[in-house]
Amino acid sequence: MLPSEPTLTTVEQIQNLILESADFEDFLNELARFSAHQMAGDGDDALCGITLLRDRKAATIGWSSDSAREVDEIQYSLSQGPCLTAAEEEREVHVPDLFQENRWGPDYANAVASHGLRSVLSLPFNLQGDAKAALNLYSDAPNKFDEKATDRARGYTREVSQALRLAVRFSLHADSATNLRATLESRTVIDIAVGIVMAQNRCSQEAAIRILTDASSNSNVKLRDIARSLVDSVGGAGTRTHFEEPAKSPGRSQAG
Repeated sequence: MLPSEPTLTTVEQIQNLILESADFEDFLNELARFSAHQMAGDGDDALCGITLLRDRKAATIGWSSDSAREVDEIQYSLSQGPCLTAAEEEREVHVPDLFQENRWGPDYANAVASHGLRSVLSLPFNLQGDAKAALNLYSDAPNKFDEKATDRARGYTREVSQALRLAVRFSLHADSATNLRATLESRTVIDIAVGIVMAQNRCSQEAAIRILTDASSNSNVKLRDIARSLVDSVGGAGTRTHFEEPAKSPGRSQAG
């Protein structure tokens, strides 16, 4: 008889989600589905959404299902709701019954209740940084999230916070690396273009930069795009693009 595989802890399962997800948004969606499964009680199908705030705006959102996405998007369209409050203020928000809820005005409560939902529980993750996130749980029953269910959700968000914090850091580093790589590539193209203009016009580096920036300004095209066009035209078989230094006023000698 083969030995049974060891049961993975919640944290280990979340870490596997990080490793197996194609990107950060895919991870958040998988995390929302996993959370819905963990929070479901008595065989219910739980609805779960995850909101991540960066620079004080909802930057990335994950959902366990299309229904969860639809009800989460209500609060994003209204710029208010329990999950946004939980994330922004880093505090727990409980809505026992949407039929008796008016903290975010009647529009929010009525819109979510129209999807057949009655209660909401939102809990913040502890990310310990600029980014903030919250877990949003929905139920079609009023007063669904009693003290026992709330305690279970609190324990779950505490467990998941460290793994989510790690995933957020990976995402931020990936974004920074992508931006840095694009900047370096852009800088290289511009440097090459400056060299081309210097050779074409037999001018200084300062003059070549001025020629390119003037061309960018006059044509309302970004400098890096002007530079790339010049580099591509010189390197290809097509006609060369030649940016010339503006003609100097009469009476001033021009270097040959």
